[in-house]
Amino acid sequence: MNAPVDVSFFARAAKPLTSYRKYWAARFGTAKFLPTSRAEMDALGWDSCDIIIVTGDAYVDHPSFGMAVIGRMLEAQGFRVGIIAQPEWQSADPFRVLGKPNLFFGVTAGNMDSMINRYTADHKIRSDDAYTPGDIGGKRPDRAALVYSQRCREAYKDVPIILGGIEGSLRRIAHYDYWSDKVRRSIVVDAKCDLLLYGNAERAIVEIAHRLAAREPVSSMTDIRGTAFIRRSGDDTSQGWFEIDSTSVDAPGRVEAHVNPYMMISDQAKAQGATCAREDEAAEVAMKTEANVKAAALPPLPLGEGTVKANPAIKPLTFVPNPSLPHMQGKIKVPPRDRSVIRLPSYEQVKSDPVLYAHANRVLHLETNPGNARALVQAHGEGATARDVWITPPPIPLTTAEMDYVFDLPYARSPHPRYLDENGSHDGATKIPAWEMIRFSVNIMRGCFGGCTFCSITEHEGRIIQSRSEDSVIKEIEAIRDTVKGFTGAISDLGGPTANMYRIGCKSPEIESACRKPSCVYPGICPNLNTNHNPLIKMYRRARALKGVKKILISSGLRYDLAVQSPEYVKELVTHHVGGYLKIAPEHTEQGPLTKMMKPGIGSYDKFKQLFEKYSAEAGKKQFLIPYFIAAHPGTTDEDMMNLAIWLKKNGFRADQVQTFYPSPMATATAMYHTNKNPLRKITRDSETVDIVRGERRRRLHKAFLRYHDPNNWPVLREALKTMGRADLIGNGKHHLIPTFQPLTDGSYQSARRKNSTTTTKASPIVKGRLLTRHTGLPPLAQGAGGASSAGKTGDKPAGRKGR
Repeated sequence: MNAPVDVSFFARAAKPLTSYRKYWAARFGTAKFLPTSRAEMDALGWDSCDIIIVTGDAYVDHPSFGMAVIGRMLEAQGFRVGIIAQPEWQSADPFRVLGKPNLFFGVTAGNMDSMINRYTADHKIRSDDAYTPGDIGGKRPDRAALVYSQRCREAYKDVPIILGGIEGSLRRIAHYDYWSDKVRRSIVVDAKCDLLLYGNAERAIVEIAHRLAAREPVSSMTDIRGTAFIRRSGDDTSQGWFEIDSTSVDAPGRVEAHVNPYMMISDQAKAQGATCAREDEAAEVAMKTEANVKAAALPPLPLGEGTVKANPAIKPLTFVPNPSLPHMQGKIKVPPRDRSVIRLPSYEQVKSDPVLYAHANRVLHLETNPGNARALVQAHGEGATARDVWITPPPIPLTTAEMDYVFDLPYARSPHPRYLDENGSHDGATKIPAWEMIRFSVNIMRGCFGGCTFCSITEHEGRIIQSRSEDSVIKEIEAIRDTVKGFTGAISDLGGPTANMYRIGCKSPEIESACRKPSCVYPGICPNLNTNHNPLIKMYRRARALKGVKKILISSGLRYDLAVQSPEYVKELVTHHVGGYLKIAPEHTEQGPLTKMMKPGIGSYDKFKQLFEKYSAEAGKKQFLIPYFIAAHPGTTDEDMMNLAIWLKKNGFRADQVQTFYPSPMATATAMYHTNKNPLRKITRDSETVDIVRGERRRRLHKAFLRYHDPNNWPVLREALKTMGRADLIGNGKHHLIPTFQPLTDGSYQSARRKNSTTTTKASPIVKGRLLTRHTGLPPLAQGAGGASSAGKTGDKPAGRKGR
């Protein structure tokens, strides 16, 4: 399956997805939708399901939904796959609706972490859920992966449980839990699943299904990459591994033996059982010379003539090897990486010691390259209850041919008919917002080598870019045009985790397989990275030329520091693929937080902005950049946020919706938040500490700086600026950040997401004698034809008003 158009060329010692012999149930054919009820199973002629997938999302048969990808992949292997979507979890009965699966339960919380889906960064409960019909919240439990696994076990005790999805993937080791503010055990221990699959799981799930179908016990499947499982201490299956102890920090390194000054290089080589070629040659020459000298030797001088007596007080030092340090003798033998396992600090250690937590997080992130990663093991419990959680190296990335195979499976590209509204469509009361967002979009790649510390894409999908072929992408666009109801000629996105990493990767397979850097673009773009955007430009042009396609937009986040390496790409993007606004994410302007985020400096944004404005003008279009920023990220000071607010005002940006740092499990920034340490550098007891924004008061202040224009935030900003000694920013001039006056406000916050807005009691009505201002009732002042339109004028929002 290694296609010559692959970006990544390191050796893939993995069985191709299409090389398995199909299971006997392939004779039943392909289902239009995977069954969700007994009646649907009967219509397909099934008496049972081989595999049942339990998911926290509504069932949408689309390649952007994990349960559909895994379900269709297993169906293509010949297995009968059923779906239980968003079951009631108060009892085990809804988990028996399809009967007992012949092979296993596949459990996932859904496309999104159930806790992030349910709670905001300020611990407020969300009232909506984009993955549920009607956008209704509360249709899945908190920690859905745990609850679903336990109910499956209760329903059928002897059926193996295979846990997957992003919720399980990011909890594979002991992790900090933001919602309970404590370190929790690995989800493998709490869910009591038989295997956890992390990352993109096509390879692992197909291998597991075929091995279970061959009657192999799940307990023996300890050699599959991208999995985590439990072993008891002293288990026979753990024999033959070289364990590397990494359970502590500040331990002394290898002690080198003292060099004997009286030994020549050849003597040192002999002591190590080797020889020195140069010295051997010199000795041979010396022996020949000595033999010639002896032949013509003069008689020796009498004793005492021409000689100097040695001083008996001067004695040479004697160097004796220390037998208690056997590792100092000879060359160190490094165990093979494929049989090496790194022992992380135990759950009990990381729970009680933040420094060891930061160390474990750093080791985990260093072992993420499929080309050189080693297995990890972490102990949970002590004494008789001691168990080891083993994590095998990451899965081998899919080849281009395999990516095409996955995305070319027979998806219905719509929600299941059970979600139809009274009009027989999915556009009314039962609309699923997540499907609506990707309804006319195409995923062209997976993975991200950006390595942003607040993001979990790299931990889940890896940093090796897995790209589809151009033909496969074009084929999907044509399928959308011809089969998807409601298509009007506009493709909403051609992207993925990022918009412009398609077919970009390392120039050298040797370097790629050995590299342990967390990012290919920080602190600067790696010289070994191929930054050629030509394949993406070619795809854009070919897609635009398709009959019936009027417009192709790029909605995925753009990596602008990478885009400026190809001005031709920026021109193509700006001229044809921006619908008025383009979102990019500088995240901040100050170096303090940017170094903790692993994001480029604001200078890269300025370079991209110049190109964006230049090509927009050449195309005769009025287009705007929408920059995203994060408040309260680790490493951010109050002064940093103040400087960001000044930059926003100077550049005319007013963010309607802001993002506060959200500590997601296993992210590097979350480790900073919990430990006050910086895992981007070696962790010691005295290593760099990080300023952390904790507490509602300070987090609210940082958000207020991002929304400096909101009168509700002015009182807290005035107080903060005075405390910081920057009262000079308070005034009514253009160069001031906030005014001295305070209009009447109701304290409400109107968000871009209506359901997230905070409403309060209405302010008292305007009465006689109360002063009216432009903030409390008067219309905006009219400006001349040459002046800029007022910010309050309907339909004329300033650039950047539509924020995050």
